[in-house]
Amino acid sequence: MTETLTVLPTDLLVALRGLIAQSRQQALRAVDNIQVMTYWQVGQHIVEYEQKGENRAAFGTRLLTQLAEQLTQEFGKGFDASNLRYMRLFYQAFPIRDALRHELAWTHYRLLLRVQNEQARQWYVTEAISQNWSSRALERQIGSMYYERLLLSQDKKAVTAEADATTKAENTARAFVRDPVMLEFLGLPSTGKLLESKLEQALMDKLQAFLLELGKGFAFVARQQRISTETKDFYIDLVFYNYLLKCFVLIDLKTGELTHQDIGQMDMYVRMYDDLRRGDADNPTVGILLCEDKDQSVVRYSVLHDSEKLFASRYKLVLPTEEQLRAELDKERAALQQALSLQKSDESESAA
Repeated sequence: MTETLTVLPTDLLVALRGLIAQSRQQALRAVDNIQVMTYWQVGQHIVEYEQKGENRAAFGTRLLTQLAEQLTQEFGKGFDASNLRYMRLFYQAFPIRDALRHELAWTHYRLLLRVQNEQARQWYVTEAISQNWSSRALERQIGSMYYERLLLSQDKKAVTAEADATTKAENTARAFVRDPVMLEFLGLPSTGKLLESKLEQALMDKLQAFLLELGKGFAFVARQQRISTETKDFYIDLVFYNYLLKCFVLIDLKTGELTHQDIGQMDMYVRMYDDLRRGDADNPTVGILLCEDKDQSVVRYSVLHDSEKLFASRYKLVLPTEEQLRAELDKERAALQQALSLQKSDESESAA
């Protein structure tokens, strides 16, 4: 007769959980380190090659494009022209190989390349390591200009406390198999394909890039940021701070037809953000509701009644118009849907 365990041994389960979690972290860290060193060396080779006068004159700006075409063909999207430029910048920003930190992944270093001030960049390196920031937490701190705010503030403890509170929930281990940057590096099947994320997520990626590239004072704060009442949690798709207007800008993307409930919810987000996150020196929060319908995109700004005059007189001069946002949403939706259709067609042909 086979003996059956009625109660799973707790100590055994705890030990195995710890072992598996530790092993996964070690595997992830090992691949992270190899990826960082590989990209640094790729950047080194490109820079040293470009510094040879004859070769640079012969290839000029075509070098990265031609390299990307060949390497992408052989090793996947992780070596396209955009990533090769990052690798070149990586080597130029961190020219001493021994100074690279094993605690930081490639996603950390890519974010650090956005920081032009070398002193600020090194400060973020130190803080990311000492505070064990995930790449998402680092992005949030760079986007909210944590370093600059800390230098200017007379209440440094308050700035630090706010930063700690917003990154505490983000410092979780990266999921290895869901990290597209890691998948691209390893050249695994379906790397970088749009089917790995929902259309809505891809649209938010594009909208985030669009606002940051406008050059009108937008600084990224967070994605899926939680705000809570006593009984319920809510998550805002995108949060920015506009330092020209000195206000937070909330963005929420909806699918399907726009409803009064959607409008009411965004108005509630704006009110809650003013109550919970807005500082004494900040202007009123503004919300942008994006409705991604199959036939037509709808864009609606949300401001509280006592802020309507401020919105009309000042905010409209800086914020993108509803027409601009609608055109960008329609353009990106069409491009993403076309890419998805082509991918599904390719996969159907492969299966056949």
